[in-house]
Amino acid sequence: MTDTKSVEAMATKYTAAWCSQNAASVAAFFADSGSLKINAGSPAIGRPAITASAQAFMSAFPNMVVAMDSVRVHGTSAVYHWTLTGTNTGPGGTGKAVRIHGYEEWTLDADGHIARSLGHFDELEYARQLREGAS
Repeated sequence: MTDTKSVEAMATKYTAAWCSQNAASVAAFFADSGSLKINAGSPAIGRPAITASAQAFMSAFPNMVVAMDSVRVHGTSAVYHWTLTGTNTGPGGTGKAVRIHGYEEWTLDADGHIARSLGHFDELEYARQLREGAS
C-alpha cells in the first residue's frame, strides 16, 4: 500500500488518531516492531513504546489538535507534515499555548504500516512557546 491515495487516506486517519486522546490508536498505524524517533531522542520501538510516546504528548496537551499539512509519497516512503496546537495544561504543565510545525519521515512496510518514523520539529521554538506561549 504505497500508492499516493492509500497513503493519503492512512495519513488522514493517523492525524485523527493523534487528536483522539487514545495513544494506542496512534501506535496501531505502526508495524508490530515499528519505531518512532523524535528529533535526537531514543527511538520508541514496538507498539507499547510508541503508545507511551504518544501518551506523553496527549497528557501534556489534553486539548491537542494535530492537523495534517501535507503528505508526499516516494515509493515505500513518505513525508508527513503536521501542525500541533494545544495548551500545556497536563501534569506539571506551564499553562501556555503552543503551535509547532514538524514532519515525519516514514518508511512503510508491505502492509502499509509505518515501519520507521523519524519525527522532526524545532525543539528550541517549542521550549520557548512552553515558557512564553505561541506568538
